[in-house]
Amino acid sequence: MSLLQWKIETKEGASFEGELDTFTGGEIRIVQEMPKGSIKSVTAETFVQLTDEGRIFMNGYQSWTYVPERLPSDRIRGLLLMHQALVDKYFFDRYGDYHFVEYPFRRGVTHGFSWCYFREGERFQLIASLDERPGYTKFMYDANKQRLYIERDCKGVACGGEEGGFHAFDLFIAIGTEQQVFDAWFKALGIQPRTKEKLAGYCSWYNRYDNINEASILSDLEGAATLLKKGDVFLIDDGWEDRVGDWNPDPVKFPNGMKALADKIREKGFRPGLWIAPFAAEKESAVYKEHPERILLRKGEQWCCGSNWSGFYALDIDHDDVKKSIEALFHKVFDEWGFELVKLDFLYAGAPYRTETESRAGKMYRALEWLRDLCGTHPVIGCGVPLFPAFGLFEYCRIGPDVTLDWDDRPFMKLAHRERASTRHAIGNIITRRQLDGRAFLSDPDVFFLRDENIKLNESEKIQLYEACVEYGSVLMTSDDMSTYDDKKRATYGEIRAAWEQK
Repeated sequence: MSLLQWKIETKEGASFEGELDTFTGGEIRIVQEMPKGSIKSVTAETFVQLTDEGRIFMNGYQSWTYVPERLPSDRIRGLLLMHQALVDKYFFDRYGDYHFVEYPFRRGVTHGFSWCYFREGERFQLIASLDERPGYTKFMYDANKQRLYIERDCKGVACGGEEGGFHAFDLFIAIGTEQQVFDAWFKALGIQPRTKEKLAGYCSWYNRYDNINEASILSDLEGAATLLKKGDVFLIDDGWEDRVGDWNPDPVKFPNGMKALADKIREKGFRPGLWIAPFAAEKESAVYKEHPERILLRKGEQWCCGSNWSGFYALDIDHDDVKKSIEALFHKVFDEWGFELVKLDFLYAGAPYRTETESRAGKMYRALEWLRDLCGTHPVIGCGVPLFPAFGLFEYCRIGPDVTLDWDDRPFMKLAHRERASTRHAIGNIITRRQLDGRAFLSDPDVFFLRDENIKLNESEKIQLYEACVEYGSVLMTSDDMSTYDDKKRATYGEIRAAWEQK
């Protein structure tokens, strides 16, 4: 890198610009006193040289976003090959950054958020954010021009009167080995993981999915008790609730309620965990039907976040009744039912867009910090969340999309969003986001499989998955019914567990 040229413009016509020599790296902070108004654009650009054999990493918008290392000649497709009618019907553009980022779909043009690096062999050139509260830092590299364009995602946010001035950019630049540049970045951030305790156990999702009930959970609990260790987590995933947003146990599937299950899990010596999507309400929920005032509005329209369940919508986290209901939910989960850990999912729904006074990222910080307060000392697994705001807040965090029972999902879905479920993509993200484990949080790579039933992965694919989990993850979970394991699978599980514990 050489000169970093930057510019700030307001909607009222004010303009500020300058340049900095970035060659020496380290912390680069551009702070500007601003008149009262609102931001039109905050941009910068610099020269980054990369050979044709070099590699580019651009971090994606949220934890599920597929983020491989790319060649300079690559491009990011986005949703441009998906028919717009399907995008509109299934809200594919709401899972990632598609509703606020223009995808040029040109060879040599890639983009991402919060951090990126350019790699030549073992030499890494890291360009990363030090603070996203003023707005996500968007990076876009055009290999054809060898130019890196940087933009603060804060268009339309009020400015002027900030104590100390407006933070146009807070950047960190380092060149060196992988360990050197990421160690230096997190030292500059002043962030450490909340725990060093790795997490092993069972998750109910990737076998029965939402087709669970009290009998199946208790059956899997008995199976888990034959292999898991005391203190491991037994996590009840999606499917326990009547409707997402209402958060009552399904009375048919779970007639004895959730406390009875948490107690039985604890009796087996495991820590009971529960899945929740606290910022979401599906279309068939009572809260959506009876309390439309609690649903987040964007230009007068309710904000749909995707097509899961019956379609689901973002709750307005600044509405008093939403706050009270979410606070009551966590009180119920921890204090009444006795769960000890939560997996908090679809968290991107908490801040899909900015307000007049707060950036998209600033609101996400606030939402996640609120969840942290509600959870207290109970461990959290974050999922479906923009990663940078989760640094140092959650004990554990997913760093890739959901795995699938086959290698790369259905052919139709390969045209869909970058956040789609895919074992191939999950393994890719486990590898390319490996630097976060033990620095930002302990990484959750999702589950691995040993079973032969209800699975389409071949043995080689299963091995690739569990080897990636062992090598780069600090959470080791499976959804298999362990009672079906023969002696060979039981021995394999023991070998995987031992290798993971020793890493």
